[in-house]
Amino acid sequence: MARSSSGIVAGLTAAAIVAVGFLAYQASANVPDSLGKPQVKASPKAIPSKPPVDKKDPAVLLPGGSGTGERVVYSVGGHRVWLVGADDKVRRTFEVTPGTVDPLPGTYAVTNRNPARAGSDGVQVEHIVLFTTQQGVVFGFSAAVDGSTAAPDASKKLGGIRESRADGAAMWEFATSQRKVVVVR
Repeated sequence: MARSSSGIVAGLTAAAIVAVGFLAYQASANVPDSLGKPQVKASPKAIPSKPPVDKKDPAVLLPGGSGTGERVVYSVGGHRVWLVGADDKVRRTFEVTPGTVDPLPGTYAVTNRNPARAGSDGVQVEHIVLFTTQQGVVFGFSAAVDGSTAAPDASKKLGGIRESRADGAAMWEFATSQRKVVVVR
């Protein structure tokens, strides 16, 4: 009796599978065109890694992820600084000449200010605004007293970010002690 009941169960199972398959085929054959077919959608837009460019004035747009409120924003890849007010409006923006080593992206605060002295490269600088030290390299903004913004000696590890004298004066006025400095790619 055990053999015959297992044969019946196997037969019923096979019949059920055939019936379900037939019903599935009929259902898929009668599906309206608007259902059951994948809809092609536009790919999501990529988020730019560099600051967006405004054709009229490429300097006005802040890089994404630069935070909110009063802050100095420094783009390592764009070699540009933005001085941003509490209302998130750009007060001033300008190009800079980076040192030979870049600070890591992140949020820092102005830690020290010095009106004038010799920079780490030996050049006399003014309006020195420091914001972090990483692996023994001090990072900050300054303006050469002679107005030069030439690329630094690549054989040395230098974190000084040079700006024009006018931009250095603006940075000095804006970047007071503990002012937020945001470094982005």
